[in-house]
Amino acid sequence: MKLDGILPYTRILLEKAINSGDIAIDCTAGNGHDTSFLANRVGENGHVYSFDIQKTAIEKTTKRIREQELLNRVTLFHKSHDQLTKCIPAHHQGMIKGAIFNLGYLPGGDKEIVTTPHSTLSAIEQLIEMLDVGGIIVLVIYHGHDQGKFEKEAVVRYAEQLNQEKTHVLKYEFINQKNNPPFIVAIEKR
Repeated sequence: MKLDGILPYTRILLEKAINSGDIAIDCTAGNGHDTSFLANRVGENGHVYSFDIQKTAIEKTTKRIREQELLNRVTLFHKSHDQLTKCIPAHHQGMIKGAIFNLGYLPGGDKEIVTTPHSTLSAIEQLIEMLDVGGIIVLVIYHGHDQGKFEKEAVVRYAEQLNQEKTHVLKYEFINQKNNPPFIVAIEKR
């Protein structure tokens, strides 16, 4: 296949925005894959802030970044992503180059613990304010479950109304696949 899959395209977007020395955020730490990717991307002089409400996710992410010797460039928060403004140091607000969300539930975890429109939309609003010009927020939207469908509608509706003079909004999806495949909504600050 010559078209980039959803997860590879996520990385392509983040690679365009984030370089060595930059500040990035993983809004849903999960199993630590994106935190690890971002920590490698920002290098020794950059920093990643990673959030998750589940203790298991924080533990898995900590284990992954410890094994890769990346702990010195990551700060983990066992908190909801709607706490961004309270947790990110003031001197890094306005300097964020990239952020990622994987909406839904923790792969391999409790499927009853899911992201919600309220916290996700609050986090997006906070991030738009914290982004540097050219910074990107990437949302991978998994909507194959009831709460996911509700969150998908809320996020897409919110993103569609964003001021085009202040943001570019992209939706990337495969439209002929079965079983509600994930898709991307990306928001770039102008």
